Amino acid sequence: MLLGLALLYVGAVLFLNGLWLLEKIGDQEIGVINIFVGVLTFLVACYSAFGPDADAATIKAAALTLLFSFTYLWVALNRYNGADGRGLGWFSLFVSITVLPIALQTLMGAQSVWDVWFGLCWAAWSVLWFMFFLLLAVRKPIAKATGYMTSLQGVLTGWLPGFLLLNGVLG
Repeated sequence: MLLGLALLYVGAVLFLNGLWLLEKIGDQEIGVINIFVGVLTFLVACYSAFGPDADAATIKAAALTLLFSFTYLWVALNRYNGADGRGLGWFSLFVSITVLPIALQTLMGAQSVWDVWFGLCWAAWSVLWFMFFLLLAVRKPIAKATGYMTSLQGVLTGWLPGFLLLNGVLG
């Protein structure tokens, strides 16, 4: 259930961050959802890592979840401190490289439609974080493409699987 909770709000923040990149939401306002989801996923990760059922798998899940938490909190901080995002761009490259083998591991060990979908989500997130690296650190003019990709991934890799998990359709 915690995965469904986290993914539902990851979907929301990605969708809205995409709209922000498309200049449909202002800089000051986008920070609110990024702080909320950053804190929420941080709490989910802490419970997974240190809760009563913590084991190697939940600690790994927590470590990966914290990549999301830190990204969203950094986006929010940059909206308030006026940073240009280059540091976040380089962090995005680190995350993109980190989650690519997770996508491959998930796909190679897939035993259900959900496993395949989740593996493809990891691959999609790797691409998205790489796009943020190109946009923020390398300064490629891909804000519009990144905005559309972010919003689309918000729906397909966050909101939809989160909604289905919370409603018992997946998992």
